[in-house]
Amino acid sequence: MALATVTAGASLAGAADVATSGTDGPTAPAPNTTSPPANTAGSNQDNAAKARALVAAAINMTDSNRAVALLWQATDLDPTLEEAYVYLGLYYNSRSEFDRVVPVYQKLVKYHPNETSAWLNIGEAYLSFSPPRYEDALPYYRKALELDSSSSIAALRIGMIYAEENNREEALHYLHLAAADRTKNPEVAEQAQRLIHQIGQ
Repeated sequence: MALATVTAGASLAGAADVATSGTDGPTAPAPNTTSPPANTAGSNQDNAAKARALVAAAINMTDSNRAVALLWQATDLDPTLEEAYVYLGLYYNSRSEFDRVVPVYQKLVKYHPNETSAWLNIGEAYLSFSPPRYEDALPYYRKALELDSSSSIAALRIGMIYAEENNREEALHYLHLAAADRTKNPEVAEQAQRLIHQIGQ
């Protein structure tokens, strides 16, 4: 399995400007302004089956470039198939190609806008840049927290970003949120508590 070479930390990862894929990256589907043909449902099922077959073929390949191209092709055939994005994200993340991680999950959230982990993965990718791109990451963590108000990792990251920006009041607000749930995610809570002590209550 050539692609799944790294395990996710707080989240997986993500994204698109792929020279080897033969695609132009994320694209939104064209609006349907006419009545669908009678075989639309069958066609969608065919595309979904083809996409799953491409993913299965890709994860067993030793040629990474070809595998990545197949995975991007799978996202074009069935943009809702999350597995293709996961493997793309893992692959780019394992190579520290965070500029490509971002568009993977940006394309995913077009079709799964309520997928909290995808929004988190975009934020994580931006924080992995050198130097970290805090302002780019912030809205994605905010969206994740909006979708899941109990996401302690989103609250922690928002607090960390505000701390970096010397916005003490906002930093403490979000860090206290992250520190509140010790049973669900004790490591995140502990990290948040350390930052709270560093900033000073």
